[in-house]
Amino acid sequence: MKKRLLMVGLLSLGLAAGFLAVTPAKPVAAADPAKEAELDRVNLIKKIRPAVVAVYIKDFSRDPRGSIAGGGSGVIIDKEGYCLTNFHVVDHGGQITPTFACGMPNGELYDAVTVGVDRGGDTAMIKLIPKKEGDTFPVAELGDSDTLKPGDWTMIMGNAQLLSTDFTPSVSFGLVSGVNRYVDFGFAEHTDAIQYDTTANQGNSGGPIFNMKGQVVGLVFGGAPGKRGAFNTGIGYGLPINMAKNFLGHMRGGLFSDHATLGATVSSQASEESDVVKMTVNQVLEDSDVGRRGIIEGDELLNFAGRPLTSVNQFKSALGIFPKEWRLPLTYRRGNEKKDTLVRLMSLTPAVVKKKDAPPGGPGGGAPPKPRAFGAGAKFWEEKKGFTNYYFNRQVRDALLADAKKLGDYSPLTGEWVWTGTYDRDMRGGDFLVKIEDVKDPANPKDTTPEVTLALGAATYKLNPLKQGLTVVELSEPPFSGGLMMAAYQYRRFLTLGAKGSEREACHFAGVEPVYLMPADGSKPKKYEDVRVFAEVIRTEHADVPAKWYYYKAALNPQHKDKPLYPDGTLFAAEVTVSRDQDPCELYFSDFKNVGGRELPHRIEVRNGDKRYAMFNVKVTTLK
Repeated sequence: MKKRLLMVGLLSLGLAAGFLAVTPAKPVAAADPAKEAELDRVNLIKKIRPAVVAVYIKDFSRDPRGSIAGGGSGVIIDKEGYCLTNFHVVDHGGQITPTFACGMPNGELYDAVTVGVDRGGDTAMIKLIPKKEGDTFPVAELGDSDTLKPGDWTMIMGNAQLLSTDFTPSVSFGLVSGVNRYVDFGFAEHTDAIQYDTTANQGNSGGPIFNMKGQVVGLVFGGAPGKRGAFNTGIGYGLPINMAKNFLGHMRGGLFSDHATLGATVSSQASEESDVVKMTVNQVLEDSDVGRRGIIEGDELLNFAGRPLTSVNQFKSALGIFPKEWRLPLTYRRGNEKKDTLVRLMSLTPAVVKKKDAPPGGPGGGAPPKPRAFGAGAKFWEEKKGFTNYYFNRQVRDALLADAKKLGDYSPLTGEWVWTGTYDRDMRGGDFLVKIEDVKDPANPKDTTPEVTLALGAATYKLNPLKQGLTVVELSEPPFSGGLMMAAYQYRRFLTLGAKGSEREACHFAGVEPVYLMPADGSKPKKYEDVRVFAEVIRTEHADVPAKWYYYKAALNPQHKDKPLYPDGTLFAAEVTVSRDQDPCELYFSDFKNVGGRELPHRIEVRNGDKRYAMFNVKVTTLK
């Protein structure tokens, strides 16, 4: 009996234990996706808000102390205080506003100065002045606007209706409605625009459009005009940040950036064989690079800068995001043959169109009063014709030349320069010699004049680059090189004299451009993007011959982050144009070796048009 009771007891305990083991725990409240998403947004706003700027314009024409006359928004993209906003925020009746007051979400008000502008893209760069030297600013990360898709969530932050009196930006949340939009308002034209329903009003102009990673993917242009006037109408357009990236170097260098045109007009035509629309060239300008590349009326454009072309608006959107003088790949078809080439874009300078509601002039009529520079930003403002702010151009130019000087100081070497070695041209070659020296001037034996000698095998050429009355043929010698001897002379002059070697102070920083380093075996690359390198550019002019000098900078070429091609400041390419009606002589320097404390190139490729003229292998360089 006791055994039975014991077994029953143990069985009861086992059942109880089993019951306890399988009894589910008290259910936990399910997570609310909407609440989580809301919390994520709130935390993201806290993270990215510190880099958003409220821009205030002061009007000194009515109040000598400078009352607030308007404003906009901006976003800081560099710890030194460089900030992006809209061009129309800094524009004052066709004149640039030199300085501003800018409020930060930390409650501080800073002085700021205009650095550079891109009128065509309605973009400007300003710089906030730190209150103490060495202070830095919070920075917003730039994203990739090419990844945007209709339906993506975005946030807009800025000084809506100038309500940010405590400098804390307003926030709105909405969707991307469309991408790659071409929008022509009549008074303004926007290419490759982002369309959104995210609320933006006056005062949001120039403010950042964020994706949900907290990256800047665009800048606010403004809303579409409507009956409600200054208020949001449910449709807005923004500048894609990838367009702004193409002009950052130009604006950072204090330039008036200029957008590009192809130098040819196109129209869409329906194919007779199918419903496919063709983009056909119907006119080519005679002096355009696209014409020199052989493109003619009737050619079908297939792809430009990596984008397929199926409509005129699509073509305008693709073309409108690039600066003038950039070289970009173009694919076209003639008959059954498809061809690829690089085309150098021409300048497109849009006419300045006054707003319909703009007053006819300042007090008493005439031109509006010129904006004044004020505050701490005034010492960073330097006017010069052709520049937004020459102070910053000079700063960038001198810093670039200083980096180059670390790799080799040529200023003492103003005597004879000689290169010798071998050359290869069209599978033929031999020995070469290039000599630049100063000889007695036949017209005045007391003076000297430069002379360039080029020996290629049995052929010898001579050029006095400063001789009056030289023809384009003489300047372009040897034939098919685009002017190699003039290029060699300009190269020595620039390396030895720097900015002082240009007449009329023409030596200036010219922004950032792509350079294409063709395969060493002379073949054509499978994709031009594979051989593209971005470079900082300095432009010079001497003896009425313009030249461009291309410098390597690792930060511009993340594709080389593991192994940069050259040290920063390396002069690795150049273009010298002896006639504006023909292709320049292009020089590409490589195989650098340290000789006497200077990094000297031992391989120089010379190109003209879309062909290689010759490859020079330098054995000995003598610089005196």
